[in-house]
Amino acid sequence: MKKTGWLWLCALSFQAAANDYLITDFGAKPGAGNINTAAINKAVGECHANGGGRVIVPAGIFSSGTIVLKNNVELHLQMGATLLASAAKEDFPTQPQPRYRSQKDPGGWHALIYASEAVNIAVTGPGTIDGNGAKHPGNPKNKLGGDMDGRPRNILFISCRNVRVEQVRMLNAAIWNQHYLDCEDVTVDRINVYNHANRNNDGIDIDGCRRFILSNSVFDTDDDAIVIKSTGAAATEDLLITNCIVSSFCNAIKAGTESTGGFKNIAISNCVIKPSRNEHPPIYGNANGIAGLSLEIVDGGAMEGVNISNVTISGSNCPLYVRLGNRARKHTADAPAPPVGTMKNIVISNVTAYNTGNYCSSVTAIPGHYVENISLSNIQFFNKGGVQPGGYLAGFKDVKEDEKGYPQPTVWKELPSSGLFIRHAKNVQINGLMLGSAAQDPRPPVMAEDVEGLQIKNIAKIENNGASHFFIGNDVKHLQVETPAGWEKQLMKTTGQ
Repeated sequence: MKKTGWLWLCALSFQAAANDYLITDFGAKPGAGNINTAAINKAVGECHANGGGRVIVPAGIFSSGTIVLKNNVELHLQMGATLLASAAKEDFPTQPQPRYRSQKDPGGWHALIYASEAVNIAVTGPGTIDGNGAKHPGNPKNKLGGDMDGRPRNILFISCRNVRVEQVRMLNAAIWNQHYLDCEDVTVDRINVYNHANRNNDGIDIDGCRRFILSNSVFDTDDDAIVIKSTGAAATEDLLITNCIVSSFCNAIKAGTESTGGFKNIAISNCVIKPSRNEHPPIYGNANGIAGLSLEIVDGGAMEGVNISNVTISGSNCPLYVRLGNRARKHTADAPAPPVGTMKNIVISNVTAYNTGNYCSSVTAIPGHYVENISLSNIQFFNKGGVQPGGYLAGFKDVKEDEKGYPQPTVWKELPSSGLFIRHAKNVQINGLMLGSAAQDPRPPVMAEDVEGLQIKNIAKIENNGASHFFIGNDVKHLQVETPAGWEKQLMKTTGQ
């Protein structure tokens, strides 16, 4: 038995070694000036032809252009390994246009690590992927748009199934760091992303994917950090995001802006949102970050079944931004213009935001269309305060509808309320609300307009607020507000209390 077990272990060890393909065995060489695109792709092809396995990048800096992963191939970066994107644009040729069409596709893509319609692929290991993004300026005047100018992504997987990306460190993408488009059964775990090299430096874009898990990861980005998108017909659905630390000069965790296919069955939990470590001025956004949590439907599509819980936010200008708009951008030139989308059945609980800016959190839609069935519970919002008279929008009439505009709190900046602004909504329940300002804030804590069914109860405390009214409502029906002791509420055109 002992001899048989020993032989079995030897056979297993030999099998594992036989399935590893070291890129240096195919001619790859570390060091400046060595472009290893051909050698690495040769290793990938050999691995694929023999039934799959691991393509190993050993310790050292290996420069490369586009690497195309194939079925059953795992690209493994060992400790001390860096896969460095070539600085030459010609090393990233346009890939064939995929069958799945989306708004960001200019007719074929560019990426350092690329796969289309591949099965059982992975990028793993404690090594580093460096996109060398500052060496890829692109063309800001490109007629297709600033984010469609040929800059390569670090990772781009399109219509792939059974995907793993684990442990790797990702830096300096030329544009979006990693983009998963129309993929299924994806796990991204224990990655570390630092992306401050160029315009449009998102951390991760989960786009029209199904059954996707993102966990135990750290993001620090110039543009949006964790982004849920639907740039084509497919919805992003059955998505879990958990145990992440997120920093962004723009939006930390965001669904949008593109929303054609919609977002369904999404759970976000146990995340920390904090200021970026980057000391250089932002390309977009601002040093504090624009928003902590953003949920947006503006290009059609439906958002339904979203649950956000146990989130701590520090420093963002706006803790929470929920927006139904009607930008109505088509995902392809020949697609019909999308109708106004829908947002409903959203639960947000146990959110603590402190030392934030004075962009009030908001839940808004547009006339004739409503955000529906929104539940907020155990919410703490503590802003900096110190807003001076004339330094904020005076009332409802000053908050423009901006139906077609880019959805972001910077459109309004300092709203007329300090804690929460609600407009064009149905069935909003707020249970457990704690608000405050570090310095005196003259704005009423909560304002609502054109709302049908609003319940606010269990208000714990309100600190450093100079307003006389806790709540101001205009055209609010079926209203239940438990006004804190010593506070008043002002109602205009309100019925059905």
